[in-house]
Amino acid sequence: MPAEGPLVVAVVGPTASGKSELAVRIAESLGGEVVGADAMQLYRGMDIGTAKLSPAERRGIPHHQVDVLDVTDEASVARYQVEARADVDDIRSRGLHPVVAGGSGLYVRAALDHLDIPPTDADVRARLENQAEELGAAAMFSLLAERDPVAAQAIEPRNVRRVVRALEVVEITGRPFSASMPERRSLHPTVTVGLRPPREVLDERIDTRVDRMWEDGLVDEVRGLLPHGIRDGRTASRALGYAQALAEIDEVMTTEEARAETARLTRRYARRQESWFRPDPRTTWFDPTDEGALDEALAYVRRAVADNG
Repeated sequence: MPAEGPLVVAVVGPTASGKSELAVRIAESLGGEVVGADAMQLYRGMDIGTAKLSPAERRGIPHHQVDVLDVTDEASVARYQVEARADVDDIRSRGLHPVVAGGSGLYVRAALDHLDIPPTDADVRARLENQAEELGAAAMFSLLAERDPVAAQAIEPRNVRRVVRALEVVEITGRPFSASMPERRSLHPTVTVGLRPPREVLDERIDTRVDRMWEDGLVDEVRGLLPHGIRDGRTASRALGYAQALAEIDEVMTTEEARAETARLTRRYARRQESWFRPDPRTTWFDPTDEGALDEALAYVRRAVADNG
């Protein structure tokens, strides 16, 4: 029996795999609009370092959840969930297909799946953040591993912000942070396609992208964001490429060191993205380096739409 409303399409995969272009192609073909699921593309003015599509590259396809935050704002999964789901519902209400595309795994799931965002407590958060400043990232991660080993396996040890958030949830709710991870159960009928190039090809793409970021003026972009308060942005100032560009501006790193560290950390981030997305059995994977792979992905989505009625 056909489901009510247009099918939702999700395009996932690691950074530099080609998600943005495929999302535009799908939206063009089906009649749809893109809902971004990249935490850093939420920020206005952070264009080069986030590989944000230019208006011309969007080819007239509306993009939601892009350029919606100032660099001083803190990105919040809870806020994103409310706004992204409203976008998805609005697009479907107009008879169009939402194409949710991005590599921030928790944001994708927050938009698409059953996921209850745990509460926050400013006092608990502040205390844990002060503790992190005093003890360091390694000590806080050890504490998380002790209190919630499952969550610790899913969080990068140096990601102090997420470690603190997990500890906050454990303290507030008395339940492990891992218990609040999303269920693999979609809110709406959804088809998910993933792009996964071979590891060596992906590493080359990342290195090329980072070189291009510097050649295209990432450091100048960051200088232009200084008057807007990027240094004070808890999320924006730590974004890959932006933290390193700030270090270059401050002469803490040379250009070569900043580029090399950005590439290294981005390669590591891509592996975490793959680890997040790969186990989901709902995703059908395509290798974008195969000739015609994007056409095959588009055809697969079109069949799913036809089957959905």
